[in-house]
Amino acid sequence: MDNKQLITFKIAAETLNFTKTASILNFAQSSVTAQIKALEEELEKPLFERLGKRLTLTEAGKEFTVYAEKIIQLNEEAKVAISSNKEPSGTLIIGAQESQCTYRLPIILKEFKDQYPNVKLIFKPAHSDELAREQLMKGTLDVAFIMDISKPEEALTIKPLIQEDIKLVASPNHSLAAKPEIQLKDIELETLLLTEIGCSYRTLLENCCHSAKVYPINKFEFSSIEAIKQCVIAGLGIAALPTMVVEHDIKMGKMQELKWNNKIPPIFTHIAWHKDKWMSPPLEDFIALTRQTFKNKAFPNML
Repeated sequence: MDNKQLITFKIAAETLNFTKTASILNFAQSSVTAQIKALEEELEKPLFERLGKRLTLTEAGKEFTVYAEKIIQLNEEAKVAISSNKEPSGTLIIGAQESQCTYRLPIILKEFKDQYPNVKLIFKPAHSDELAREQLMKGTLDVAFIMDISKPEEALTIKPLIQEDIKLVASPNHSLAAKPEIQLKDIELETLLLTEIGCSYRTLLENCCHSAKVYPINKFEFSSIEAIKQCVIAGLGIAALPTMVVEHDIKMGKMQELKWNNKIPPIFTHIAWHKDKWMSPPLEDFIALTRQTFKNKAFPNML
């Protein structure tokens, strides 16, 4: 098997569409089909199967995906290692939640691209910390931003970046906004606007409610934090979100922080990578730049 075949397989495994794969790689579809067939013959196992019009990975295909990505990454590392006198290139795959991409990463990415214009950055959504950890363990992410309470992981290197509080917010016109202090029981009949299951700050809120024997009935779930914010501003309900997400809107008067008896522990943002990960110069510098930027930019509650 050669690297060209592996890259073709990787893209096909992601898209589950040979036509789309051919378009992405600028190949004829017949070339994609031939490369996959050659791989399957070499491995003596089918990697894909067609169920009607749907293309799916077989169990062997799912298992081979992990190895294909590792081999592709090793090829990239080898090229970088023997080409140190050339302009660094390659790809960094970064896992991050929407909130990090929106509020913290743009300034880091701008500076990084100035330093490494030929390094391609790929972002993969990490809707939960468990998913990010799993992808780091499998090697499908080079580095990830994890938001949770501080929690060790033997196979991962995890460095804390910032600590911040969870704020309960509502429209300034909401009935709870005028209260001098609210208890968790006060939110039981309110509409809660929540992120997806597995999101660290949703989990913290739900654990807090469970401990207080508070069981809100009306819950709306969103995949987008920005959608939650707009619904809060429109008066649809209340939300518990990290400081970085809501501090500007609170200052602008678009939403109001509710004065609640907050027993939710603070949330931490970490940067994490696998301990056995080969640290290419771009990856090392991305991590160093991230840590230095968090240290220098006077974010609240900085570590």
